[in-house]
Amino acid sequence: MRDTIGVRFKKCGKIYDFEINDIEVKQGEEVIVESDFGLSIGRVVCGKRTIESPARGLKKIIRIATDEDIKAKEENKELEKQAIDFCLERIMARGMHMKLVSTESTLDRKRIIFYFTADGRVDFRELVRDLAHKFRTRIEMRQVGVRNEAKMIGGVGICGREICCSAFLTSFDPISIKMAKKQELVLNVGKLSGLCSRLMCCLRYEYEGDFAEITSDDEIPAGEEDTPIDIIETKISATSFLGAEQQDNEINKKEVTESEHRDRSSKNQHKHKGRHFRR
Repeated sequence: MRDTIGVRFKKCGKIYDFEINDIEVKQGEEVIVESDFGLSIGRVVCGKRTIESPARGLKKIIRIATDEDIKAKEENKELEKQAIDFCLERIMARGMHMKLVSTESTLDRKRIIFYFTADGRVDFRELVRDLAHKFRTRIEMRQVGVRNEAKMIGGVGICGREICCSAFLTSFDPISIKMAKKQELVLNVGKLSGLCSRLMCCLRYEYEGDFAEITSDDEIPAGEEDTPIDIIETKISATSFLGAEQQDNEINKKEVTESEHRDRSSKNQHKHKGRHFRR
């Protein structure tokens, strides 16, 4: 049995368990821990609790954050800004097809993490050499999806409020077209999509159904939350309903076909008359 607390490193980031290590810690205090990235500073969001058998080895809290640690965290923001500017310069110079989202430095500056988005795989080995030569520290490149990009950057949704992922959501749950159908919403991809061009997370809030039912062909499975918008449109158009616009298009096609047929028949009649007159 181990006494643990929950620590969060970002505003809406995941909560990680750390062993107290015989340190009196209160909820809301900032602590120094050894994370997977290195020495980091986080805030205690979950009070003390006991875990009998943790799924994996828990790391321990090093100490409570001091004024020097807070000052070092603020100074790292300037380093992160310099890293963004230099990385953008090198990306443009090398003509790389990638979009830099943000950077993050560990408290001890032993590692700088660069988050980026790209349509496919990117060979950034030369870019990493440039960054390592400039900052003289370990460089890590992490490719993220468009939902994570929106979460990092933030913004205002069509509701006029801050987007949910950057306000309070800690993880992305699968969203499907079935949720919109159940709520009798207009199946318009433009109105159902958020800033990330994916189905809005708020479609899940008023969905009264079994989440395990999200397996139909006209829905997005749990592992495809970053499905491109053109694929979503294909899934919608493949459903059993036929909208009014589609019916109008079918009627217009019939009218055009009938008018073309009449024009051709009239032309043929004129040709036959002309031949008969010449004889």
